[in-house]
Amino acid sequence: MIILKHELKLSRFSLFIWTSILTVLMVIIMLIYPEMKKDMDGINNLFENMGSFSSAFGMDQINIGTAMGYYGIEAENVIGIAGGFFAALLGISILSKEEKDRTAEFLLSHPISRSKIVYEKFLSVIIQILILNIVITLFSAISFFIIDEKLKLKEFLLLHIAFLIMQIEIGSICFGLSAFFRKSGLGVGIGLTAILYFCNIIKNITTSADFLKYITPYGYTEVSYILTEGKLDLKLIGLGLLYALVFVIFGFIKYIKKDIYV
Repeated sequence: MIILKHELKLSRFSLFIWTSILTVLMVIIMLIYPEMKKDMDGINNLFENMGSFSSAFGMDQINIGTAMGYYGIEAENVIGIAGGFFAALLGISILSKEEKDRTAEFLLSHPISRSKIVYEKFLSVIIQILILNIVITLFSAISFFIIDEKLKLKEFLLLHIAFLIMQIEIGSICFGLSAFFRKSGLGVGIGLTAILYFCNIIKNITTSADFLKYITPYGYTEVSYILTEGKLDLKLIGLGLLYALVFVIFGFIKYIKKDIYV
């Protein structure tokens, strides 16, 4: 596990920064809830009557006056968007950075097969995504107790499981794409995540674009669906994991066969 340890060591500062910022944001968001709660009835009514804007973010189906509804909407914005960017940036650079930074010769000088290099690099992506989500989930749960609000554990965990799977899917897709780049693909990773996020917004605004839910991983992280139905859309999750698997396999094959510039 030389490569795995090496990748985790290299990424530890970046992981710490991302985890700290997102965790602190979620805790602060919950700590200000008691003050915002006083005006929540008016805010909730405002969002319910904002038409397509409310539909785009699912606010017409959630009572943000409740702690769980408020948390869900904020988590969708913070963990959903920023977490998606984190996974994308992590995955899109993991295989290409050796050529970009001219460290491929050092990497390939070790008696390790390319297939093992790909495996351990992918494992490092998954581990970092897991660490990020475990820490955020733990401290977010604690924040409910700090402000003395009831935590609906089932819905809370389902929400975070959905975010975790979404990040794994995005990270895996970008990981596969990374094998095709020789230089930085950060723009592609960020752009892809943004497009997938806006695909979900478009899907919520118009029924004619409902098919987009089969494309974007944000389709199964819909807070409105998870909180109202109390379950995950397993069909969409299964499809998303299939996409992830396909991209990882393509990336695996490409990296093994490609000519790596040293």
